[in-house]
Amino acid sequence: MSITTETASGAPVRYARLLLPFLLLVGLAVALPASAGATTTTHYYVALGDSLSQGYQPGLGNTKVGYVDDVYTALHKVDPSLKLEKLGCSGETTTTMIKGGICKYTQGSQLAAAKAFLTAHKAQVSYVTLDIGANDVDSCVPGGQVDITCVGKGLKAIGTNIETILNTVIKADGGKPRMAAMPYYDPFLAAYLTPGGQELATLSVSLINTLNNELRASFHAHHVRVAPVATAFQTHDFKDTVTLPGVGSVPRNVGLICQYTYMCTQQNIHANPAGYQFIADQFIPQLIPAKG
Repeated sequence: MSITTETASGAPVRYARLLLPFLLLVGLAVALPASAGATTTTHYYVALGDSLSQGYQPGLGNTKVGYVDDVYTALHKVDPSLKLEKLGCSGETTTTMIKGGICKYTQGSQLAAAKAFLTAHKAQVSYVTLDIGANDVDSCVPGGQVDITCVGKGLKAIGTNIETILNTVIKADGGKPRMAAMPYYDPFLAAYLTPGGQELATLSVSLINTLNNELRASFHAHHVRVAPVATAFQTHDFKDTVTLPGVGSVPRNVGLICQYTYMCTQQNIHANPAGYQFIADQFIPQLIPAKG
C-alpha cells in the first residue's frame, strides 16, 4: 500500500520506497534474539611457579593432575569463560625465574613471559597463583645433612628475588586479579622413618619455617593472599600421632607427608594426585570469595 501526502503545490509525494528499508530493519531487529551478536569476554587464570605448578609426577613428568589443574576446575565452574595459562617451569628457582635458563620462553624467562602475558591481557586476567622458592634450598640437604651455608645463600637469593618477582607481576597485572601464593610443605619430614632420621626431620622443620617465613613476609607486604599449605600439612605437629599401614604410629606431620607425597615410597618430594588436590583446597578459598 502506498502512503501519499501533498506538497504545497498539490503534487503527491510517495514515501513507500523511503520507508521500506526502515521497516525491514525494524522487522529484523524484532526477529533477532537480544543476545545475537554478543560476545563473551575470555578471562584467564595465570599459574606461575616451579614443578608443583606443572603437576610433576615421578616417572611421568609434567601432568594435568597438579594443584593448578584442580584449582582451574573449581574456578571454571564459577566462570565458564576462564582459560588456564600455565607458565610454570619444573626445577625453577627464584633466580632462574627472573633470568631464565631452565625452560624455554620466547621472552627469555618465566617472569618475562608472565609480564608480557599479563600486560597484553591486563583487563582479562582474573586469577594468578604462585609457588616458588623451594628449589633455592632443596639441594641444601645432601646425604641427610643440612648444609647451613647453602641454606643461607638460598634464603638470601629468595629474599631479593621474591621482591622482584612480586613487584613485576603486580605491576604488569595492575593489581586487579585475585592473586594467591603458597608457603611449602616439608617433604624431609619423611626422614623420621629412617634409622637415625628423627634429628634430620626436626631440623628440616626449622629450615622450612625459615623459608616460609621469608615467603609469607613478602606475600603480606604485597597484599598477596596466602594459601595455608604448610598449616594444612600440620608441619609442626610431632605430638599428635596417626597410624601408617605397615609402619605403625607416627607423628601427624610425618603421616601427612607420607599420605600426600611420594617421599615415603619413592623418596620424591612431589605431591601425589591426592596431595595436589589437598594443596588446591588451600588455594581455592583464597580465590573464590565466600558467599554472604
